Amino acid sequence: MDFATLIGILLGLGAILGSIFLMTPDIGMFGSLSSFGIVFGGMIASVSVAFPLKDVLQLGAAMGAVFKGGGDALGGYVEEAVEAAEVGRKGTADLEKHIDSVKSYFFRDGLQMVIDGYSLDELSEILNTRIDYRELRENTQAGLFKSMGVMSPAWGMVGTLIGLVVMLSGFGGEGGGTETLGAGMSAALITTFYGAVFANLFFLPMADKIKTRITFSSTLQNLQLEAARLIHQKKHPIIVREKLNSFIPPKEWKKEEG
Repeated sequence: MDFATLIGILLGLGAILGSIFLMTPDIGMFGSLSSFGIVFGGMIASVSVAFPLKDVLQLGAAMGAVFKGGGDALGGYVEEAVEAAEVGRKGTADLEKHIDSVKSYFFRDGLQMVIDGYSLDELSEILNTRIDYRELRENTQAGLFKSMGVMSPAWGMVGTLIGLVVMLSGFGGEGGGTETLGAGMSAALITTFYGAVFANLFFLPMADKIKTRITFSSTLQNLQLEAARLIHQKKHPIIVREKLNSFIPPKEWKKEEG
């Protein structure tokens, strides 16, 4: 669980509801099922037009990915690679026994290619292709959330226009007046409010969160790709550590002991 995402959403909702309560104790006036339906339903309709249906149906999984816990510090993966390099210099048989202790499936696949006798170019090409297409899949999720964030305020304006039309159609008739105008205007603006909240508290930040995860995952997998290449070349563990340290912040560096 990514507690930063959960805490951010709760803080945002708390700030909005708390501010409303300070202005008026009647928080219920901000609840409108019709406004919610216009904004959320219209937004889903728009992304269904913009994206393939299979991507839209994966919306729940994409939201789950946002709340999934973030990656560990990269320094631990350097240590894992150095340990594998030490074993790999002893021979393929020792590396094959060690491979089950490797946690990352991506790095494990790279080591398996070393064991199976893939050439350095074949190993690099396969793993680079996996990185590229993972980025494409995850960027589609980020693009979906970004589109939802862009479309939410637009549908909020659509709902506001609908509310204004309904309000003005009855204005001037029996029972019309400034009170009716004020109440109708308030109801019409709720849809704009919903659209702004959806966009700025949920969907646009979620798109940025996925982009951050993509950057982290790509850095990690490029580190592991380089590690597999170095192990394929039977480089000394000290050289492996120094080269892989280039991928991580200096504060996470750990020098070879002894």
